Amino acid sequence: MKPAAFTYHRAHDLTDAVGLLTDLAAAGEDPKLIAGGQSLMPMMTFRLARPSALVDLGPLRRVPAMTAIADDPEVLALGALVTHHAVETAALSPGFAVLSDAMRWVGHLPIRSRGTVAGSLVHGDATAEWCLLALLLDAVVVAEGPAGRREIPADELFHGFYATAVDPDEVVVEVRFTRPAPHAALSEFARRHGDFAIVDAAVALELDGDAVTGGRVVLGGVAPAPVRVAEAEAVLAGAGDPGDALFAAVADAAATAIDPPDDPPVTAAYRRRLTRTLVADACRRAVPQTVGGAR
Repeated sequence: MKPAAFTYHRAHDLTDAVGLLTDLAAAGEDPKLIAGGQSLMPMMTFRLARPSALVDLGPLRRVPAMTAIADDPEVLALGALVTHHAVETAALSPGFAVLSDAMRWVGHLPIRSRGTVAGSLVHGDATAEWCLLALLLDAVVVAEGPAGRREIPADELFHGFYATAVDPDEVVVEVRFTRPAPHAALSEFARRHGDFAIVDAAVALELDGDAVTGGRVVLGGVAPAPVRVAEAEAVLAGAGDPGDALFAAVADAAATAIDPPDDPPVTAAYRRRLTRTLVADACRRAVPQTVGGAR
């Protein structure tokens, strides 16, 4: 198939991009931003999305802040046009190394080389790795629109199937990750490597020496948006020694707490089984090799 007809606009700078979105919407158009195009263009090709106008952010790659990676031990800031591959190959501080590690799950190299962090977050796919990592590491999305610049915390960002709190006339300029997680991992299952995940799980463990004192568990593919699982996190609170028994209990709590969709051939029961497997696997991956009894 081919995309439905649309008009093409090239933004020269951030102000121009916001102005184009505002003017096109006022004229009755349905404009969409395009940066890497790795999510939007396939949907347009299959006519799952039919924007009447595209605003290309490509020229903004000349703006250093839009492709910058500012790595601090406590906060990692990514410009909106930073690609998956740029994060994959960056030497990030230990608290944010999970971001680089998780990029191997994102499509294939051509997709990672073109797709952007901000584009993935705004797209709002419930199984997208960046959406899980945003919740795991308390990301803040910085967006600019006609009313100025605002910050959107990750726990307010996702509204449902492909729906986020970023307004249609706003342009994301930066994504900040504010919660370092040196003991974190992401695991997922897809039918083939590079396909969209059926279920994915991200875990961040809090350790005091060799003892687990708490953590976060985030799931994708089990609800319209990525979710933190409080019941699984409660099992981690003050849990003590890491190991298969603890991780199985965390996984069982996560699988029991969710109410996944039941859409054969991917049934709710299958998604629960995947949840058990993936949460336990992410827990094991999150434990440092130096911690005894965990592997």
